[in-house]
Amino acid sequence: MRTVKKFSIAFAKWVFIACAVGVIGGVVGSLFHMAVNFATGFREGHSWTLYLMPLAGLFIIFSYRVCKVNEETGTNLIISSVRGNIKVPLLMAPLIFLGTVLTHLTGGSAGREGAALQLGGSIGAKAGELLKLDEKDSSLVIMCGMSAVFAALFGTPLTATFFAMEVISVGVIYYVGLVPCIASSLIAYKISLLAGLAPTKFNITGIPRLSLVSVTQIAALAALCAVISILLCMVMEFSHSRFQMYLPNTYLRIAVGGVVIIALTLLVGTRDYNGAGVDVIVAALEKGKAHPEAFGLKKLFTALNINTGFKGGEIVPTFFIGATFGCTAAGFLGLDPSFGAAIGLVALFCGVVNCPVASILLSYELFGGSGLVLFAVAC
Repeated sequence: MRTVKKFSIAFAKWVFIACAVGVIGGVVGSLFHMAVNFATGFREGHSWTLYLMPLAGLFIIFSYRVCKVNEETGTNLIISSVRGNIKVPLLMAPLIFLGTVLTHLTGGSAGREGAALQLGGSIGAKAGELLKLDEKDSSLVIMCGMSAVFAALFGTPLTATFFAMEVISVGVIYYVGLVPCIASSLIAYKISLLAGLAPTKFNITGIPRLSLVSVTQIAALAALCAVISILLCMVMEFSHSRFQMYLPNTYLRIAVGGVVIIALTLLVGTRDYNGAGVDVIVAALEKGKAHPEAFGLKKLFTALNINTGFKGGEIVPTFFIGATFGCTAAGFLGLDPSFGAAIGLVALFCGVVNCPVASILLSYELFGGSGLVLFAVAC
């Protein structure tokens, strides 16, 4: 009887904490979502904002320096804080919020999830500090914060839950976080809906019947996506080390990065690779249309953006790269381009983040239940 009471109290405590973090994460995530949408809309309506990119970069570095937060800190710090007793500065939340909005406003190739994890992690870390939780419980509440903001941003509560539990350590799922993380995710997701933010969903076509042929085709496409994911990680790592080696001054590095991105944008003659590139992702998934060089150019723009100091995340660019590559490669494998784009998106996400369960759930929440087994094969 005493054991039942003990676990009941623990369960109630964590549901309460998770819901509280979910409310805060939902509000912050929704505001962040709206701010990025506004910045993107303003940029698309005012093409001159691209030329402000070097100035925006300098301001990002300056804001981090003024607040005495290392501009190199980011999602890795949040992950490390879950693994061990590493303090997460609360100022990281407003800094990553502002930095990501400025990056999207001026046309940097970045996503939102890096900011989501950092925002959520900062909120969770502060909650753990206020509640005077021990190291283990503080790690759990940080995971709740990550789940909450991710769910509010993408409208994918199941993916957010398992992504927070899987991304901490490759090959390990922290099931102790299941109930708190899903409670935080659902609360934050509901708040995003109340704020009028529609969940991310796509209508895809050409889903084949489950058969030996279709499984073989999808396995081949997934293998190609695995190679692309490895190359993407290598490009990101290589460019990061080279920029730091040849441009050690962070102000100079980000200014040069902004200038190079402006020059590349003018060279390719399109703004498709600035910002998140959602329109290109939609065209690949719902219309089965993508330029064959798109995935390579997006990889280049993203590496320049992230590794010279601009803020954001790599997951939405990964969606772009995966969808456009899958759409292009599908025709050679006898798959429908729309379905190939969907497989490419999920498979590349899985290859980059090493979160197979979250990736399978992502396919369900983005595309519905049709073809779920085929997405699982790809992951």
